[in-house]
Amino acid sequence: MKSSNSYRVRLLIVFLGILLFSFLGLLIGDIPTDKMDVYNAFFNPSGDNMVELIIKEIRFPRVSIAIISGAALAIAGMLMQTLFHNPLAGPYVLGINSGASLMVALGLLSGIGFFNTELGLIGSALFGSFVFGLLILFTASFLRNQIGLLLFGVMLGSFVAAIITILEASSQAEALKAFALWSMGSLNAVTLEQVPLIALVFTLGCVTTLFIVKPLNVLVLGEDECRLMGYNIKRLRLSIVFITALFTGLITAYCGPIAFVGLAVPNLTRILFKTQNHLMLLIANLLFGAFFMLSCDLLIQLFSGTILIPINALTSLLGAPFVIYILIRKLR
Repeated sequence: MKSSNSYRVRLLIVFLGILLFSFLGLLIGDIPTDKMDVYNAFFNPSGDNMVELIIKEIRFPRVSIAIISGAALAIAGMLMQTLFHNPLAGPYVLGINSGASLMVALGLLSGIGFFNTELGLIGSALFGSFVFGLLILFTASFLRNQIGLLLFGVMLGSFVAAIITILEASSQAEALKAFALWSMGSLNAVTLEQVPLIALVFTLGCVTTLFIVKPLNVLVLGEDECRLMGYNIKRLRLSIVFITALFTGLITAYCGPIAFVGLAVPNLTRILFKTQNHLMLLIANLLFGAFFMLSCDLLIQLFSGTILIPINALTSLLGAPFVIYILIRKLR
């Protein structure tokens, strides 16, 4: 009971941190604003006030996608680590991000107009994520060794990177510039009109995850135990791959490839909460992932006057040392 209460306190603190950082995200920017500007932007808009428009049209979508992207990638990483019984598994390391990036590269660098549209970009990223997710799942059935599976993911990522480099070398300057900007990652590409759709897809993924919480708890003990409990392993695997591909493809399409969130945050929550209850882990990863991305966004805004930091670079700078720590811990 005592540990359960301490877990609730931690979740509450992170939730309050999300509220605080979200508010700061609406305040901080190149143009100075105060709390009354934020209030007026949402509850008493004048319609032609430039500051209010900036808060509502630029900062609010950026804060919203920071929350959604961090939560989605953290949950996707949690699912991958449970599926493969490996704390170093994640959508970026195993190559699911690479699948989305490859399909987006084929679309943007081909010069075909449809792939430059919102529907084309999302469709490409989702298709690439799902195909590569199935490929990883198929490979995992042969590679029982955890290190072997991780190496396969790394090699797959390198192979995709080589293909993308060849595509870049033969592309037009305009298409190359568009892809280069996308590949650095950004939270500023989402518009206010796109937020409801992204939130709806994210909610769909979270609700679907809730339906597989119980089999995930049993899967931790092994696939044989899961079968004995009457769960369909193939259906469970496909469900995990579908949710992971949905989250990864959605965020990659709108924000570019974001590294280490899906790897670092799930490991952090397992260390802090010391539980295999996936309902608790789902909530923890949702909150901690959102808090992590909001923190990164605030750092980017604070340093924007001095240096422009791509979100992918910052998540790697913060996440990589923690993953190295997890790797050293695992090898001991």
